[in-house]
Amino acid sequence: MKDYYSILGVSRDASQEEIKRAFRRLARKYHPDLNPGNKEAEEKFKEINEAYSCLSDPIKKANYDRYGTAEGPIGNGFGFETHTTFTDIFEDIFEGFFGSFGFRKQRPVKGADLRYDLTITLEEAAFGVEKEIKYHRWEECFNCKGSGIKPGTSPVTCNACGGTGYIKFNQGFFSVSKTCNKCGGKGQIIKDPCPECSGRGKVRLEQTINVKIPPGVDSGTRLKVSGGGELGEFGGPRGDLYIYVEVKEHEIFRREGINLYCSVPISFVKAVFGGDIEVPTLEGVEKIHIPAGTPSGKTFRIKGKGLPRVGSNQRGDEIVTVYIDVPKKLNQRQRELLEEFAKVSGEDIKKNTKGFKEKLKNIFSS
Repeated sequence: MKDYYSILGVSRDASQEEIKRAFRRLARKYHPDLNPGNKEAEEKFKEINEAYSCLSDPIKKANYDRYGTAEGPIGNGFGFETHTTFTDIFEDIFEGFFGSFGFRKQRPVKGADLRYDLTITLEEAAFGVEKEIKYHRWEECFNCKGSGIKPGTSPVTCNACGGTGYIKFNQGFFSVSKTCNKCGGKGQIIKDPCPECSGRGKVRLEQTINVKIPPGVDSGTRLKVSGGGELGEFGGPRGDLYIYVEVKEHEIFRREGINLYCSVPISFVKAVFGGDIEVPTLEGVEKIHIPAGTPSGKTFRIKGKGLPRVGSNQRGDEIVTVYIDVPKKLNQRQRELLEEFAKVSGEDIKKNTKGFKEKLKNIFSS
């Protein structure tokens, strides 16, 4: 696994600004245009490009820190897509050196991705479920239709850039265009902002959607709802919504992969003579046969009563461990019968026997 932090020369707790500064410094040093014919510099540039693409994205960075990969633990249609392109990074580098170029003016930008944490039961994880979830995101303002302008009024042309959205100037051999600070690259100034959105052009609203959880998911599973994220800028598409699944612990079952484990008590009589017992499964109760003379801790496997593997027809098993449930209270008749059993077996229950620790002491002292 590549150490992206070492590649950029930053610590694991570095801020996004520190990561960005380190990337710009290395990109300027190793950029192929500044190192023509230098294959080593070209490979180094690709490496730092890859590292920055991961660490500059909060979701990919979180996956990398937890799983060692930007894609996280599950693919199969639920993985993240890479949104950072070489053009994005190239422009980002030179924006840090010289300011924004004219071709960046109002470039469509995809909206931010959102995260939703969803907790489900083991039964829901086993058989799949459809969940209604509610979350908040930005929506286009219904009053101004996203313009940010009070209805019935009009914006004025920015007097700093003349409505172009950028200011041209020369720097050394370069003729560059910097985004206008006064209008933010829009070329217009809103004098009368929309009262509903305060000129933002968007409002925060609650969303309600239904999400299908496939059978077999486990804690850490990541589901993607395309277009469920925030609004894009300058005509860009919406971001995506990522749903992180957490499966609650069960009172009876313990999960390991696609197999389930549980412990079931049996009586001393059942252990001695054998017989059928009922054990719980995720689909109700199931009968299993206990052979005569079954010791405590014996395990039995019930085929196909575990969980399904996501995206396949394979299903795990349920492993049942039995233990002898020793009664804490006996009636007079039960006590008499057990004493008779002990007597017939040659065991004197009234005579004190040496404890296990005392026996060990005698062994090692001899």
